[in-house]
Amino acid sequence: MALDNIILRMDNKFVGELESPTGKAPVGNQEGGLQPYHMLFGALASCFYSTFLEISKKKRLSFETAIVEVSGYKGTGKEVNLLEHVTTKLTIKNPSEEKGLIKSAELGAKFCSIYTTLSKVAEMELIVEFN
Repeated sequence: MALDNIILRMDNKFVGELESPTGKAPVGNQEGGLQPYHMLFGALASCFYSTFLEISKKKRLSFETAIVEVSGYKGTGKEVNLLEHVTTKLTIKNPSEEKGLIKSAELGAKFCSIYTTLSKVAEMELIVEFN
């Protein structure tokens, strides 16, 4: 049984559309087109944030807003250049408790399946900041 399902429709110029059960997004070499690593990092950010949010709610922690920024780089000079390093930066505005939210972020990274999957090929770094 599939975890989920998407359909990617593309032309021979790498222009297309990603369709999920809940929405659509332009992909490739077009205005606003998402590139492969944009989608990968977006998947990581949303999985991590969803997991972090659930843990924070269970701990009765609160905050006003959050921003998740994901960046990374691939190796070079190999036949297949794999992702080498990924940084996930979580910035939290108006936290109720900084220490508890840091622990929630650490657990969010640990229990996010996409974070864990990427950790098998890349060094993962988590940064939590408050403002």
